[in-house]
Amino acid sequence: MKNNFRILSIAGFTVLALLSTYFIFQLKFTFDFEQFFPTGDPDLEFFMDFREKFEPDDNFMLVAVRREQGIFQQDFLNDFHAFTIDCRNLEPVVRATSITNTKFPIKLPIGGYTAIPAIDRKKPDTYARDSLRLVQDERLNGRLISKDGKTAVVFMKTIDKIEQEAAEELMTDLDKLVMKYSFEEYHYLGRANFQKEIVRMQKREIIVSASVSIMLVLLIMFLIFRRFWSIFISLISIGLGMLLFMGLLGAWGRDLNAMSALYPVLMIIVGTSDVIHIMSKYMDELALGKSRDVAIRITIKEIGLATFFTSITTAIGFATLMTSRVPPIKGFGLNAAIGVMVAYITVLFFTTVLLTYFDRDQLISTKNTRFKWTKWMNDFYLFTKKHPRGIAWGGTAFIGLCLLGMSFITTNYRLTSNMPMGEKITEDFTFFEQEFSGFRPFEIAISLKRDSLEVNDYVVVKEIDKLENHLRSYPAIQSPTSITTLYKSLNQAAKGNRREHYKMPETEARFNSYRKTAERFPNSINILVSKDKKHTRIAGSVLDIGADNIGMISDSIDMFINSEIDTSLIACVQTGTGVIIDKNSKYVRNSIIRGLGSAVLIVSLLMALLFQNIRMIIISLIPNILPLLLAGAILGYLGIELEAGISIVFAVIFGIAVDDTIHFLGKYRLARAKGMDMEAALHITFTETGKAICLTTIILFFGFMVMLFSIHPPSITVGLLIAATLVSALFGDLLLIPVLIRYLNNEEDGN
Repeated sequence: MKNNFRILSIAGFTVLALLSTYFIFQLKFTFDFEQFFPTGDPDLEFFMDFREKFEPDDNFMLVAVRREQGIFQQDFLNDFHAFTIDCRNLEPVVRATSITNTKFPIKLPIGGYTAIPAIDRKKPDTYARDSLRLVQDERLNGRLISKDGKTAVVFMKTIDKIEQEAAEELMTDLDKLVMKYSFEEYHYLGRANFQKEIVRMQKREIIVSASVSIMLVLLIMFLIFRRFWSIFISLISIGLGMLLFMGLLGAWGRDLNAMSALYPVLMIIVGTSDVIHIMSKYMDELALGKSRDVAIRITIKEIGLATFFTSITTAIGFATLMTSRVPPIKGFGLNAAIGVMVAYITVLFFTTVLLTYFDRDQLISTKNTRFKWTKWMNDFYLFTKKHPRGIAWGGTAFIGLCLLGMSFITTNYRLTSNMPMGEKITEDFTFFEQEFSGFRPFEIAISLKRDSLEVNDYVVVKEIDKLENHLRSYPAIQSPTSITTLYKSLNQAAKGNRREHYKMPETEARFNSYRKTAERFPNSINILVSKDKKHTRIAGSVLDIGADNIGMISDSIDMFINSEIDTSLIACVQTGTGVIIDKNSKYVRNSIIRGLGSAVLIVSLLMALLFQNIRMIIISLIPNILPLLLAGAILGYLGIELEAGISIVFAVIFGIAVDDTIHFLGKYRLARAKGMDMEAALHITFTETGKAICLTTIILFFGFMVMLFSIHPPSITVGLLIAATLVSALFGDLLLIPVLIRYLNNEEDGN
């Protein structure tokens, strides 16, 4: 290797490293629920049109304040009211409502209506009576006060699509306000809090995963090479690859989202795999007495091409994620595919150059473990030769067990499955699920089918009331609200404000008498009725019982609408952010099948190009289907929900697992090309390449086990699945491939 080229290469990578360091600081972390909306979906188009007519269903922030002695105490209510007013004055907040500033209509003795406070803070002697009334009032219960009367909520409506910076400022200001009033217990729920906490988790995940991965690689490299310069070259190569990749993302303007915590792990692991194969071959050639230039040329010729193909197949595995309709998954697939190629280019043009500066004694330990590896690989070779039937039957039984496990896979995805463990945001979410109506919005869009009608006509409101009452029959659906709420409140106010009269007026005449009064409460109407009065909504929330369970409820509601609602008057469509995100379950299944099908096809074409033998294509694919089956079986047997964040595991597994197969078969092909017979070629493949794929699998296994340090459940699941399945891929390469070669590619088949 010419000295000028070496200097130019190192100088070029140094410049790129400096540029990448600058652009890393341009990276931004984001979290937005809209990111997980499946693009090109008709329900999404309907929802976006629906949002144009009304305000979004997730632009709110809740603060729950709990007092174990009960909230009906004057000093507490005064402080809580002052807190409500302070919240209303925060910049991103449009309005703030709590039990202390809520008013209900009441009919005056002399005629007409007025509004009175839900509770009079200045009359503590009426608290006992008021508390019983208010905790039973469905307009407040589960919304602004808890069922046990020990928690009060400030409901804040925030600006639409609040930006990350504004969300973090709002949460900082809320923290200060809570501290100002020294509430004994408080809980947050809302978009702004999710944005702040999820981004904080993303930053923590990237730092932890990168730090632990680097320490792990350092330890493994020490155990493998036992030489300072070997360890140094490995770490500087892997670190440079990750630096260049992250810098490229910054220069490209790519935002980091919830899936970005995988980038450091993937870059370190993919880079380590490439480095191990290159360095292992280079050191083997040096050990045989070759000069540095000859050793590196042989290494690039024999391993460089194989590593190129493994990088391409790994990149293809990630690129299949681009078939997903979920933008974060699509973006992750593209970024990861680029990252794999960045790692390869770094190893090919930087690591190989750096290696040529060092002598054999500087890189190779005096403690020769080469003989041990040769013995272990020879034992594997002999085992496959003596027990082909046992291996075949074992593989068949393995497939059967995997298929059985896959039949148990569920897509009953819950929000809590995707929230950080042991964090306050998860504790707060659980609190609101138990004490209030939860977080998941539930909406039914209602449109008129007759031009002569308006949504506040009696026949229309009566149908809406019928549907709303049906919704209350589902325990999971909480606090459904519609235009009927106003008419029920007016009916209650007209009849002495007694709770039993909180219902729709009995006659159309009485309803029409309330209709004029309803126009005096525009705020209550405008949030539920469109400006043209041709569209309205039923808004509520649904508990986090799982996407599949919610889907069954949704189907039941549709059946009720079709059979019991006069659909000649109104059209009812379930919509909202929850419905749209739940559709990801459907697209996850479809995109996995479509993406993996594409990956298998493309990899088959690459194998055909590399080996030019149909039997070798079959041999290369079978061992790499088994890890996919195992991943599905683990999900099924352990009852782990298949959701968007976990779905990427199949592409990752296929993309990485096929690497070692290519190295194994590539070495076998080279050996046959040199004139060796099948058994001799298999034996040398085991003794030379077997060591490298074992080492890379060990590194990959522990590398992905690093994700056990995550507080993000899907990341933990991804780490466990990939670690477990890559071990199965190794045994597939070392056990199944030799058996398949002997069966499909015997001496008569030639090369």
